[in-house]
Amino acid sequence: MAHPHGSHSPPATISKSASDAVARDLRRVFGERLTSLVAYGDEDDEGAHTLALVERLSFADLARCAPLVPTWHRLGLATPLILTQDEFRRTLDVFPLEYGDIIARHLVIAGSNPFSSIAVPEADLRRGCELQAKSHLIHLREGFLETHGDPPAIARMIAASAPAFRALLQNLERLEPGAGNRAGISDDLPAEVSGAADATIAEPSALLSRYVAAVERLWQYVDAWRQ
Repeated sequence: MAHPHGSHSPPATISKSASDAVARDLRRVFGERLTSLVAYGDEDDEGAHTLALVERLSFADLARCAPLVPTWHRLGLATPLILTQDEFRRTLDVFPLEYGDIIARHLVIAGSNPFSSIAVPEADLRRGCELQAKSHLIHLREGFLETHGDPPAIARMIAASAPAFRALLQNLERLEPGAGNRAGISDDLPAEVSGAADATIAEPSALLSRYVAAVERLWQYVDAWRQ
């Protein structure tokens, strides 16, 4: 069964000057082959993110786009993700979380809405969540070993993992609302993880122990989800 991805929250704001510029430049390169241009996700150190879907894509097209990238960067844009429509559809199963987030949080800049009839299948979303949960668990275990048991290093490692933990919880919520609570994740754990480096924690390994146990439960929950 396909999972309907509605809008959870809008993407980061992209300025009109930037959106107009990138749309104009891509139309100059692709012409009528540019079917859709959307902004998605949150702005980060690279800038605001955009996805261009085209009918066909050649190396010559990329060569024409390459000189435009510095201008896009100056406008506060990350390098656009450029895919053919067919590539996007055929790789939904490969990138279910990444594409699912684009589908859930996007703003059409030019062309038609490319996601009106697209959804990530639940089976692919579950598999993506399991991979993300297990990878996070492995990274926490390895990260703890690499701290050599030093409390400040443990606290920094915990805090550095917070964005990935939030993303995991958001994706699980997309798979099944309330999944985190059903897996036994306390509402205050994400805030504790985010603030680990700033808080005065005499023994941060105690927090890490609870954190690792929580992620283990998340992985077990999604591993057994509707199987």
